[in-house]
Amino acid sequence: MTDRLSGIREFVTVVEAGSFAAAAARLNLSRSAVGKAVARLEGRLGVRLCHRTTRVLSLTEDGLAFYERCTRALRELEEAEQALESGRAEPTGKVRVTVPVVFGRHCVAPILYDVAREHRGLVLEIAFTDRPVDIIEEGYDLAVRNGTLPKDPGLMTRTLARQSMSVCASPAYLERHGRPSTLADLSSHQAIDYANPRYTRTWLFPDGQGNNVEIIMKGRLRLDDLEAIGDAAAAGLGLAWLPHWLVRSRIAKGELIRLFDDLPATEFNSSALWPRTPFLPSRVRVLIDRLAARMPAMMG
Repeated sequence: MTDRLSGIREFVTVVEAGSFAAAAARLNLSRSAVGKAVARLEGRLGVRLCHRTTRVLSLTEDGLAFYERCTRALRELEEAEQALESGRAEPTGKVRVTVPVVFGRHCVAPILYDVAREHRGLVLEIAFTDRPVDIIEEGYDLAVRNGTLPKDPGLMTRTLARQSMSVCASPAYLERHGRPSTLADLSSHQAIDYANPRYTRTWLFPDGQGNNVEIIMKGRLRLDDLEAIGDAAAAGLGLAWLPHWLVRSRIAKGELIRLFDDLPATEFNSSALWPRTPFLPSRVRVLIDRLAARMPAMMG
């Protein structure tokens, strides 16, 4: 039976990746190893499965039919493994996780590290990145994301916590420029802008009627790191609009002062996302459950 399965994983990955080189990268194999595996499979079956050129890879008619049956068979095998895994009392195996850089380091990773200490059979591979990640295409088991989520029927989601935003400034800045008492006063102040094209440059404030007041701030500093924005605000270089979890320790120490405490703060969700599957492996479920249990307390 093992011999009959040989080469199938490589063949399916080649088709889904679109090339032998891309498949090799996904499988962590050399290109020649993937090519030889597919060639041996073709030799055993006695048919050519794909046409190879330097630019384009295409399936033969036999290759297309075989690919469709292989994907169904592999899916059934995966579901069978997940059904067994979901029933295990002790989670084991590798989990690939992707998280935002700063939020992941402060609010996600500490929780995951605790789970890893408790379950010695878990292997965690955590990618800290702010770039858009295709969870399914890049082979991640779990992602944590903030804000509005993509509408993807291939993904499952669970809300983990609610984050709130804070406008803050250093005592030195407020002494020089005065403390804004209304949102209209913000137009006369300098802001430290978050220079990430994927996020809004406007500051949002709930109006109490289900809508947001949008304020476009002016400023001379644009930084692409949230912690650096906090540093600049503490240095007196302007107002900052940051997640409260990131600035609460500075506020407690007196390095920053939170403004507009009398106004409702903008809030948004932190969520877990994972590929849709009939059976969620216990190694992934234990991470999601722990994040949902502990993360809300870290947002205050």
